Amino acid sequence: MPERSELATQIFGRLTWEVIPLHEPILLATFIAVVIGGLVLVGAVTYFKAWGYLWHEWFTSIDHKKIGIMYVILGIVMLLRGFADAVMMRIQQAIAFGDNLGYLPPHHYDQIFTAHGVIMIFFVAMPLVTGLMNFVVPLQIGARDVAFPFLNNFSFWMTTGGAILVMMSLFVGEFARTGWLAYPPLSGILQSPDVGVDYYLWSLQVAGIGTVLSGINLLVTIVKMRAPGMNLMRMPIFTWTALCTNVLIIAAFPVLTAALAMLAVDRYLGMNFFTSDLGGSAMMYVNLIWIWGHPEVYILVLPVFGVFSEVVATFCHKRLFGYASMVYATVVITVLSYLVWLHHFFTMGSGASVNSFFGITTMIISIPTGAKLFNWLFTMYHGRIRFEVPMLWTVGFMVTFVIGGMTGVLLAVPPADFSLHGSLFLVAHFHNVIIGGVLFGLMAGINYWFPKAFGYKLEPFWGKCSFWFWLVGFYLAFMPLYVLGLMGVTRRMSHFEDSSLQIWFQLAGLGALLIALGIGCFLIQLVVSFMRRESLRDVTGDPWDARTLEWSTSSPPPPYNFAFTPIVHDTDAWWQMKAHHYQRPEQGFIPIHMPKNTGAGIILAGLSTVCGFALIWHIWWLVVLAFVATIATAIGHTFNYKRDFYIPAESVNSTEAERTALLGSHG
Repeated sequence: MPERSELATQIFGRLTWEVIPLHEPILLATFIAVVIGGLVLVGAVTYFKAWGYLWHEWFTSIDHKKIGIMYVILGIVMLLRGFADAVMMRIQQAIAFGDNLGYLPPHHYDQIFTAHGVIMIFFVAMPLVTGLMNFVVPLQIGARDVAFPFLNNFSFWMTTGGAILVMMSLFVGEFARTGWLAYPPLSGILQSPDVGVDYYLWSLQVAGIGTVLSGINLLVTIVKMRAPGMNLMRMPIFTWTALCTNVLIIAAFPVLTAALAMLAVDRYLGMNFFTSDLGGSAMMYVNLIWIWGHPEVYILVLPVFGVFSEVVATFCHKRLFGYASMVYATVVITVLSYLVWLHHFFTMGSGASVNSFFGITTMIISIPTGAKLFNWLFTMYHGRIRFEVPMLWTVGFMVTFVIGGMTGVLLAVPPADFSLHGSLFLVAHFHNVIIGGVLFGLMAGINYWFPKAFGYKLEPFWGKCSFWFWLVGFYLAFMPLYVLGLMGVTRRMSHFEDSSLQIWFQLAGLGALLIALGIGCFLIQLVVSFMRRESLRDVTGDPWDARTLEWSTSSPPPPYNFAFTPIVHDTDAWWQMKAHHYQRPEQGFIPIHMPKNTGAGIILAGLSTVCGFALIWHIWWLVVLAFVATIATAIGHTFNYKRDFYIPAESVNSTEAERTALLGSHG
C-alpha cells in the first residue's frame, strides 16, 4: 500500500480526489450548473456543426479584428464570474451580524474576495481594454493588421489560459486567501501551504506573458505602421492613449513577472526573498507589486480616456477641444504614474520626507487628468449633443470619476491615509475610479464600435436601461462604503458585531442587485440587437457620423482592412475624406499577401496552461513534457505561410500625388 501511494504521488503530485470540494454545497451547485451549461453549449455548437467554422475562422484567426472581439467576449464571460463573487460578498456582509455568521465560512469568503479582485483586474478589465485596442488601433492608423499577427493570436490564448486556471481553482483545489495582491508572509509557504497561491502565481504568469507580448505588438504597430501623412500629432487620441498604455505595459508587467517569480521560488525552492529572516523582506514584495500596480491603474484608465475623447467629438459634432493639450496630458500622466506607487503603502513607516514626496506627486497627477475633463466639457460646450448610449456612459463617467478623483486626492494626504487606508473608504475610492472610469468607458467603447465590428448598431433602449441601472446601482453600492469607511469600519471582514452598521451594508447589497440588472440588460441588449440586426443596420458604414479613419472602411471591415493605404492630412481624417467625396475603387485589383490562420497560438497557449496546472499540483513529469512540447511547437511554427487577397493597383503602383488625387485634395 505505501508503494502504491508513493507511485500515485509521483504520477499525480498533490492531485487527489480530496481536492474536489464535494463537501462545499455552494461550490458543488456551481460545478453542476457549469457542467450543465457547458454540455448545452457544446451540444448547440455540435448541432449547428459550427466546430469547423469556429476553429478555422475564429480560434486560429490572426485577424486583429476577430482577436479583439474574442478579447471582449472573454472579458464579458469573466465579468459574470467576477460579479457573481461580488454579489456573494455583498449578501454575506448584509446578513452576517451578531450571532448570524452568514452563509460563507471565513476561508471561503477569503477566496471569494481574492478571486473577485484578480478576475476583475486581470481577466475583465485587461481583456476588454486590450480587445478595444486590438480592434480599433490598426483601423485608426490605416494599417492592414498589427505588426505581428501570429503573436496577437498567441497573446490572446495565453490570456485565456490564465483565465482557465483561475476558473479551474473553483472546482479543483482552491484559490488564494490572501487578497488580490498576495502579500507575503500571508502568501508564503508557511501561512499558505495549499495550492491557492500557486493557482494565483501561475495563472497570472501565463496571462502576463500574453499581456506583455500584446503590448510589444501594439507599440510596434503604432510606431511603425501608421498611414502616410499620419505623424504623431495627427494620430487619433485613442491611438495616443493606446501608445502610452502599451509603453506602460512593457515597462510595468515585467516587474510583476519578476515579483511573482521570486515569490514562486520562495514557495517551491525554499528561498528567502520575502521572508523576515535570512536577508529577505516582505516589504520588498510590496514595493515591487505596487511599482507594477499603480501603472496598472493607468494601463486600464488611459485607453478609456481615449474612448471618451472619440465619443465626445462624435456626439457633439465638434472637433475635439485642445487636441495638443490632450496629448501632452496623456504623456504627463504616463510619466507620473511611475512616480506615485508608494502612496499605496504610506502606512509602512517610510518617514515624512518620502511620504511628502509621494503625496505631492499623487496630487500633481490630478492636474493633467483634470485638464482632460475640461477639454471634454469644452468640446460639449455649444456642441449639438446627441445623448446616444455611448454619450450617456461618458456623461455618467464625468460625474462619477470626479468624485473618485477627489477622494483619491484626499487619500494622497499621508495623515488621512493613515486613518483610512485599512477601511472601506479605500474600497469605495478604488471602485469609484475603476467602475466610474474604466468600466463606464469600456461600455461606451463597446456601444460605440459595435456597429464597426458587426455592421449593425446595438439596440438603444436596453443600452439605456443598462446604463441607468449601472449608474444608480453604483452610487447605492459604494456611497455607503464611504460612510462606513469614515466611521472606521475595516475592509476584508466577513462578519460584524455592531448591528447599527447593517443598514449600510444592506443598501450596498441593493446597489449590487441594481448593477446585476444592468449587466442583465446589457446581455439582453446583445441578444435583442442580434435578432433585430437587419433593422439596426446603417448602410452608410458610419452610423455615428464619426471623425476618425476606422469609419472609412466597410462595417464590418474586410480581412485586409484597407483596399489601399489611405493618406492622412489631418487629425480628423475621415471627415476630410467625406468632405472631398471619397469613393472606394471598384476595379484594378492586384494580389497581396496576408498571413495565414494558424493553430499554433492556441496549441502553444494550451501547452503553457497545462504546464502551469502541472506546476500547481507538482506533477513534474507533465511539467517537463508540456515544456518540451511547447518548444517543439514554437520551432515548428517558424514555417509560415501566406494567403492572397486583392487590392487596387493604385495602392501599389501609383505615385503619392495620384493617390492623393484619388482621395481628393486636402490642401
